[in-house]
Amino acid sequence: MQRVLKPTATSAALWIFALATVVAAESCDPIRTFADGKLPVREIFISPAGNNSTGNGSQANPYQTISRALQGVQPGDAIRMLPGTYSGGTSIGNLTGTSNAPIWIGGVPGQARPVINGGSTAIQLSRVRYVVLENIEVNGATANGINCDDGGEYANTNSTRHVLFRNLHIHDIGTGGNNDGLKLSGVYDYFVLDCEFTRMSAGGSGIDHVGCHRGLIARCRFTDAGSNAIQCKGGSEDIEIRWNTFTNGGARAINIGGSTGFEFFRPPLSTTTPNFESKNIRVIANLFRGSDTPVAYVGTVNSLVANNTFIQPTRWLMRILQETVSSGGYTFLPCGNNQFINNLVYFDRSQISTYVNIGANTDAASFSFANNLWYAFNQPNQSQPSLPSPETNGVYALNPLFVNAPAGDFAVVSNSPAVGRGRKLPNVRADLRERCYAAPPTIGAFEANAPAIERADYDGDLMPDVWEEANGLNRLDPEDATLDADGDGLSNLGEYLAGTDPNDPRSNFLLRASAAAADGFALRYATVTGRLYRVQTRELADAAWSEAAITNGTGGEVEHVESPLTADGKIFRVRLELSP
Repeated sequence: MQRVLKPTATSAALWIFALATVVAAESCDPIRTFADGKLPVREIFISPAGNNSTGNGSQANPYQTISRALQGVQPGDAIRMLPGTYSGGTSIGNLTGTSNAPIWIGGVPGQARPVINGGSTAIQLSRVRYVVLENIEVNGATANGINCDDGGEYANTNSTRHVLFRNLHIHDIGTGGNNDGLKLSGVYDYFVLDCEFTRMSAGGSGIDHVGCHRGLIARCRFTDAGSNAIQCKGGSEDIEIRWNTFTNGGARAINIGGSTGFEFFRPPLSTTTPNFESKNIRVIANLFRGSDTPVAYVGTVNSLVANNTFIQPTRWLMRILQETVSSGGYTFLPCGNNQFINNLVYFDRSQISTYVNIGANTDAASFSFANNLWYAFNQPNQSQPSLPSPETNGVYALNPLFVNAPAGDFAVVSNSPAVGRGRKLPNVRADLRERCYAAPPTIGAFEANAPAIERADYDGDLMPDVWEEANGLNRLDPEDATLDADGDGLSNLGEYLAGTDPNDPRSNFLLRASAAAADGFALRYATVTGRLYRVQTRELADAAWSEAAITNGTGGEVEHVESPLTADGKIFRVRLELSP
């Protein structure tokens, strides 16, 4: 949120800005990225109405394109896209930030996301490191929405790495072929967080990986995917997919593996050791609704599917396939040594042709099945599936007792047969709401016995469930965050951050200013416990912000004194964050 207040008597040129942003919600298993706690040292602005010739990159006189803003960019710089619609087709190559000073590209935090529309690919990133791409909406691209790759350096593990994709909305991509929302090839050490993928091309993926390594995809939403929502193939390894929701995720909501041309593997295929389409892919604490099958193991080895909730797949409960086989001097491991543990599978038996579809050339007998709950709601006596290997401690034919399935709430009640029936797994710590799993855990994506923590956030809109319910908002609807229930100009998310009442237009976040001395200035504001307040300043002629004070909220009023002021005055802003 951003609110501009009246000038004070201290200086006619002095304006006060109250700017609130938010960091990640409290979690039992918090996500840490290379960009945490870092702010740009310089902001370069662009606008569809800007000018590449006469602009200077300031917010008042922006450039028009990302390409122009990139000229002379340095580590620690942020290219800020002002709201509006931009044309697709930007290529960005050889862009390198550092671990201490990333490079940011995207919309202005707290403002409406800019839209990149049309073109073949909206943004092409090649050979980039320590880059954050955030706060952007992409639609209408005919090939891929965003493409990030290693520039053809298939054997170079350092070509493209440390990339953070955050708060992206990619939708209506492709023309029906193999067109993807986010295409990743040869990318290492990356994050895809808090993104939304909607209506992908019929033959494409929401996120497609070819030879990617050490990645995390979390808190994303996938709706009406094409062939699949997420695919990990071409030698991909060590990727975790957790805390996401999939609605109609395509033929295979998650394709763990796939079929890749030999020349595209990253790293290149070996003639001396066995190869694989994917290895150590972990699918944990996600919610799946619909799709032909929620997960397909395809030429993958040592992968884990655990603590997920699957609601009404339309053809198979899972698939085990091998599409890439040994040939041409290359040996491929058969799909095997994978695990399916602690999952809740709720299905319509009349829609399921075969419980598990098993293809040729696989090692399905090496799979491990344990502590899953299977329930065919229309034919409970046919709940127990035929599996390729015996299951340990399975739960069959018992209604899982959802909290409110018609409303889309697939958490289970405290007396559910899923409660306490799971197996404790190393590195599986938090459920879909980021609450700690009990020991032993509840089967499925939701822990029934987790304590109600203040910031549990089911829909990922950064407003806690308990706060939304107390204020008459819908904890299942992420769009609530952008609405203004009381019409006072502050969004519901802004009201939560500021500690004000979203249903009372008289309840506002106020900054009060007064002269502290002949040449000084005092800024006063009320605080809320659990918030971090950063007072930041800059000279009127300077684009760089400096931090003047950091205060933890106490529930009382805080005063910040700035002295002396320059003749031209200063701009102040207060940045609100959730305390870590």
